[in-house]
Amino acid sequence: MMRNKKIINWVGITLIALTYTACSVPSLVQKTENKVVPVSYKGSQDSTNSGKVSWKVFFTDTALNALIDTALVNNQELNITMQEIEISKNEVMARKGEYRPFVSLGGAAGVEKASRYTLPGATEEITEIKPGKKTPDPLSDFRFGASATWEIDIWHKLRNAKKAAVSRYLASVEGKNFMMTNIVSEIANNYYELLALDSQLEILQRNIEIQSNALRIVKMEKEATKVTELAVRRFQAQVLNTQNLQYDIKQRIVEAENRINFLVGRYPQPVARTHQNFETLLPAIVQSGIPSQLLENRPDVRQAENELAAAKLDVQVAKANFYPRLGLTAMLGIQSFSPIYLAKAPKSIISSIAGDLAGPLVNKNAIKATYYSANAKQIQAVYDYQRTVLNAYIEVTNQLSRIDNLEKSYDLKKSEVEALTESINISNRLFASARADYMEVLLTQRDALESRFDLVETKMNQMNAMVDIYRALGGGWK
Repeated sequence: MMRNKKIINWVGITLIALTYTACSVPSLVQKTENKVVPVSYKGSQDSTNSGKVSWKVFFTDTALNALIDTALVNNQELNITMQEIEISKNEVMARKGEYRPFVSLGGAAGVEKASRYTLPGATEEITEIKPGKKTPDPLSDFRFGASATWEIDIWHKLRNAKKAAVSRYLASVEGKNFMMTNIVSEIANNYYELLALDSQLEILQRNIEIQSNALRIVKMEKEATKVTELAVRRFQAQVLNTQNLQYDIKQRIVEAENRINFLVGRYPQPVARTHQNFETLLPAIVQSGIPSQLLENRPDVRQAENELAAAKLDVQVAKANFYPRLGLTAMLGIQSFSPIYLAKAPKSIISSIAGDLAGPLVNKNAIKATYYSANAKQIQAVYDYQRTVLNAYIEVTNQLSRIDNLEKSYDLKKSEVEALTESINISNRLFASARADYMEVLLTQRDALESRFDLVETKMNQMNAMVDIYRALGGGWK
């Protein structure tokens, strides 16, 4: 009776201590994410969104689509990210297995010689296996059986850890999708830059031909003593300067091709592209939809959302460390000092089952530190989510404004090119009739060439703005 009373007293003390432990979880200052976004872009309530359109439909250039298709298979960075997804998937598997029983099967054999002057040695000396046969000395030991351990997930610590791993797996998938959008946009932007450089090289070669013809005319004028050698030299210098420009453009073409080759995952080679008048290309009309669609369409926003969900679960996992832990252990097998007795059941059978309940009582600094750190990371994740949403909205707004301004700029630049192109013909006629100086002809030719280059660059910026707004809306990964 006295012994049972002591056991009851110890159990009572243990329960009181564990109850105190569970009630001493420190309070935290938490933060909740704000998912409110503006209701529209520039007052438009049209929910039609180009970001939901597949890139195969959005881009109509077959050569560009072939490059994107190859990149989404061979891009090295994307393939690295795919392995990160596999790592996250394996982490989910590991976490899922933690809240299930662990069962192991094994055997052991050994021999032990106990001292005569110890309790095991003295016991063996007086113990007989059967009348007239004492315990062997030294004593062998043979065991074979199964053992199991199981942590009872009372506070859902292990389940929350598994859910956090699932959220991080989903975040890694969204990270892969975000990388796909960036790869698609990078290839498209470099492709349009390549077309623009091709167009500038063609313009340059036409101007070299025009200037060479003008040089021949000036030489004829000099022979007729209508102009001096200075005019000839100035025209010749202009031709040489224009010829020199083509090598810079050719180098930029090589670099643009190799940027595409790198994204596609192949060694340097010519990039197949559609040959057409670049200046006649028209950017696709992009529908921006409404800002709330960014929460669904943008992979980086969805990635941040999943990371936030995982961080919240990490706080719950850290909080569970303050509560008692309940574990069960069990064992079933056979044991004997000789192999011949292993099969003699039930005398050779050994079994055990035990439960343990334990919780932190004194010096919980490490647990508190983990708890505080998990909460701080959760607050970080809130700020990161809100920053990602804000950045997405600003990117869309900037690109919408850029598209409008580039359209107006292109119209003005086109009028400037037409005016300067006509001024070349006028200056040539005036020079031929000695009513204009040769310097006016040269300056007019230079200004016309620069304006044509600017027009091509403005068109390239228009095409890039189309690509960038498509990426900003979340397009390119579906």
